Amino acid sequence: MRNPYDVLGVPRGASEAEVKKAFRRAAKQHHPDQNRNDPKAAERFAELNTAYEIIGDSTKRAQFDRGEIGPDGKPKFQGFDGGGAGAGGGAEDLFRHFRNMGGGRSTAGGPQGFDPQDIFGRMFAEQAERSRGGGGRQRAEPQPGADAAVTLKLTLEDIARGEPMRVSLPTGRELEVAIPRNLSDGQTVRLRGQGYASPTGGPTGDTMLTIRILPHARFTREGQDLTVRVPVPLMDAVLGGGVLVPTLDGNAEIAIPPNTSGGKTFRLRGKGLPGKDGVGDLYAAIDITLPPIPDQDLIELMKRRRG
Repeated sequence: MRNPYDVLGVPRGASEAEVKKAFRRAAKQHHPDQNRNDPKAAERFAELNTAYEIIGDSTKRAQFDRGEIGPDGKPKFQGFDGGGAGAGGGAEDLFRHFRNMGGGRSTAGGPQGFDPQDIFGRMFAEQAERSRGGGGRQRAEPQPGADAAVTLKLTLEDIARGEPMRVSLPTGRELEVAIPRNLSDGQTVRLRGQGYASPTGGPTGDTMLTIRILPHARFTREGQDLTVRVPVPLMDAVLGGGVLVPTLDGNAEIAIPPNTSGGKTFRLRGKGLPGKDGVGDLYAAIDITLPPIPDQDLIELMKRRRG
């Protein structure tokens, strides 16, 4: 796995804000929904999330910088990294570990408790026994960690912005999650390796992220399209005029023609929610309103019309 600094394209001295900005930019660029014809897009996107989990977290970043964990976020076992002279690992560390063991018998010229023939002979014998499938003790297969579950509540505005959301996981960690397009309420997204650690040294479990889309006070949603009811004064409905329509990112003005009936719907293209096939539309349904104070001229007009 690549160095997480290289994955995000930031130097080791980058600030937390620079790391976050780089992750958000890369997440938008490499999101699988934006690269549906690229079979490796999901792999790159997962690599970005893993890299940000490490250097976007101050504790893990410090551990990585000290060489305590690898680019996959897992602890390194010191002494067996195969380093050469001056690397601080390899056979020299193993030798030093055995030399410092206490108890047992001493050998000629060697420290108390260190017998290379005993130690390495036993290691080779156990390895040979495992290779033969003999009657030696069988090591139990490490079990994976348990999966966790969390719910992410989103407003329609959150979906429209499409920016990564910070999620607090049940494991105590926090993670920025890119919002997938074409969401549906109740959809579940698997965050691999973000669950509970294995007590037996196996792989970490996953977190199942359930999406809940909160109801909106003004808009109703159907897929990527939205509908909003717009009050229009009777005079504007009769004579026509400009009407302000609320959208998810402010107000938009539309012109309604004269003699517009209540219930008529006008479409505002591209003012809905983002999806895999583009952005949906917003439908403005007209509700004709009467003056709050009775208008005597209007009343007389209606009486004459009724005859």
